[in-house]
Amino acid sequence: MTEFQFNVSATDGLARRGTIRMPRGEIRTPAFMPVGTAATVKAMYLDQVRDLGSDIILGNTYHLMLRPGAERVARLGGLHEFARWPYPILTDSGGFQVMSLASLRKMSEKGVTFRSHVDGSVHELTPERSIEIQGLLDSDIQMQLDECIRLPAERPEVDRAMELSLRWAERCAIAFGNQPGKAMFGIVQGGDVVDLRVRSAERLRAMELKGYAVGGLAVGEPQEVMLRILEETVPVLPVEKPRYLMGVGTPDDLLLSIARGIDMFDCVMPTRAGRHGLAFTRYGRINLRNARHAEDASPLDEHSDCPASRDYARAYLHHLVRTEETLGAMLLTWNNLAYYQTLMAGARQAIETGRFGDFVAETTEGWAKGEEARGASRR
Repeated sequence: MTEFQFNVSATDGLARRGTIRMPRGEIRTPAFMPVGTAATVKAMYLDQVRDLGSDIILGNTYHLMLRPGAERVARLGGLHEFARWPYPILTDSGGFQVMSLASLRKMSEKGVTFRSHVDGSVHELTPERSIEIQGLLDSDIQMQLDECIRLPAERPEVDRAMELSLRWAERCAIAFGNQPGKAMFGIVQGGDVVDLRVRSAERLRAMELKGYAVGGLAVGEPQEVMLRILEETVPVLPVEKPRYLMGVGTPDDLLLSIARGIDMFDCVMPTRAGRHGLAFTRYGRINLRNARHAEDASPLDEHSDCPASRDYARAYLHHLVRTEETLGAMLLTWNNLAYYQTLMAGARQAIETGRFGDFVAETTEGWAKGEEARGASRR
């Protein structure tokens, strides 16, 4: 199989169960993509990431262009060979990181010039260069370069950035050309202004790209704003193409977004939370820094298939976190990614059987009951 393909096999309301097929493998949707920013999912072996059920991971153009350099990665066989991950990889364009990390940015129609947050060196990132870097990395799904502004922002500024992103999308599509088996996704922008989001989605749809992302959310706006934007934007996107919500989010965000027609997600939350002592479980969030876990011999979830969740006492995890042992970050990241993938597998099965609403209700009830639900499951 040499062509990028996407098909929807089941729906339940707006929720969709689908499959993306690419030469390097299939991606089951709804899909959560662990973030491997600098060619690694922090605190994890990629073999573990795969064993948890991940079909695809994410890499980042901005970080990889700075270290070790896209040309070097290409000389070493591409990102898949470099990181020993032979399955699909999606690369972000670098636009969000330029806006959030780099200093002394200078925007123009051509692109953005910035100073590296690593060593202060000056770089220029244009739509064409972003696609070139993603090609050197040998990414399977490449993202257009866009301008992602912080919210809240005034309408004229949101409009300007959205229009610039559309022009950059056209240039990225030309630079990407026709790459068999690969895809370039456009990114819907428009901040929290509904009519600008709709205009962006309509213009991107006319470009007939292989997939579409909704960007510029989860940047500080309330959850209800994000959901309102999705409700207005997703129906404008073509039903036969995958839809990707960038940088989102909590388990609750994921389920609510799936219910509004989103197929793909990425977020640093499960890995970052793991490094800071926070576990995501079917019983809700558990802060292992809390002293009440100091003598708790029970695991995070005795029914989990993940050894980190099932085989280690909360007291031990608490000890590792409080003493800042590396193993604590490793085990909690393992637990968190396991939970996210279990959540996605449950969502896929529920959509297939027409009970997605029940699945969401049961899952959120478990979070709400917390330790009470945990006690009941052990009896």
